[in-house]
Amino acid sequence: MATMIRMQRAGARNHPTYRIVVTDSRNPRDGRFIEKVGFYNPRSNPVLINIDEERVSHWMGHGAKCSESVASLLKRQQEGKLGELTGVPKAKERKRAAKAATAQAAAKAEAAASEGDSAESGE
Repeated sequence: MATMIRMQRAGARNHPTYRIVVTDSRNPRDGRFIEKVGFYNPRSNPVLINIDEERVSHWMGHGAKCSESVASLLKRQQEGKLGELTGVPKAKERKRAAKAATAQAAAKAEAAASEGDSAESGE
């Protein structure tokens, strides 16, 4: 049996939370699991992560493989870098930055246009 340590989605629509579970790799994502070893809530601010590292190392000693996302979360928890996770998706951050940049550019253009109008009326 090929065991995996991966995330199992839970929570309501558009409000995901994840369980970190040990499961057979052939099982579906939200299917049966052997043991729950933690949870991850990306929607809270700051992000909540709780992984039982002792149980994870036990299962890895028995041949279980971590998924990429679980390995990343486990590494962050071990390094104590959980504060870097904000719960705001990067795409939303980029949209906010782009919107702010366009608003700032529009304000500069408007200011330059009003200076040009005042210079013309002053002549």
